[in-house]
Amino acid sequence: MMTRSFKRKAIKTTGLLLTILAYLIIFSPILVIFVLSINNSTKGYSWDGFTLRWYRDLFLKDVMKEPIMNTLGVALMSTLLATALGTIFAIGINALEKKKRVQMMVVNNIPVVNPDIVTGISLMIVFSLLSFTLGYYTVLLAHVFFSIPYVVLSVMPRLKKLDSNLYEAALDLGCSRFSGIFRVIIPNISTGILSGALMAFTMSIDDFIITYFTSGAEYMNVSTWLYATISRGRSFTPAAYAYNIIIFTVTIGIIVFINLKRDRKEKIT
Repeated sequence: MMTRSFKRKAIKTTGLLLTILAYLIIFSPILVIFVLSINNSTKGYSWDGFTLRWYRDLFLKDVMKEPIMNTLGVALMSTLLATALGTIFAIGINALEKKKRVQMMVVNNIPVVNPDIVTGISLMIVFSLLSFTLGYYTVLLAHVFFSIPYVVLSVMPRLKKLDSNLYEAALDLGCSRFSGIFRVIIPNISTGILSGALMAFTMSIDDFIITYFTSGAEYMNVSTWLYATISRGRSFTPAAYAYNIIIFTVTIGIIVFINLKRDRKEKIT
């Protein structure tokens, strides 16, 4: 008995240590960026004292204003469009018979499993064939394109759990087809829609490869701006570190808020 108990404790301890090690490896780059964001040094990685001036410069100076505005503008707009279109597509796919539904989900998953570089080059070729000028609108279209499948994947599980009789009951009670969707289906799958929107926003604000191939010379988000600055041998402002920490903190905060809200809702129901 003592041997079995010891083995179980050893397995649990080993599993806990491996989990901690895995998280340390995953989050170590973020920890390094955080340290650099509060480091007063502007040269190299040597510690030169604590400071918050990079966070102040990010808000009070035009250090990265244009790349940040470009990034947030495309991320917000692509999230709205991808969430709306992805939700519509998910409702339509869910209404199909099983065989066609499976086929459509396979098509939906292709952009998800495709390497970003393949997607980026393919979209660049398509835009060139259509004689589109690479810039804000081509980046927006590209971000909507690769975000929609993630919204569909987030909404579909909620639709599968939804009782189909609710929609039929709404029609019997006088709702039109569209009002039935907005009054019955949308409220019941709102959690999936919110998760899909968060996923679309995260994918868009974090993208580099697809943006690089579809942005042209006139448009730069934060990631392409950093790449262009470093590749030309120029030194970039440490405010870039502060920007990344703020984005990381806001994203974690939103995820925690959504999970807490969902848990409270499940406890009430």
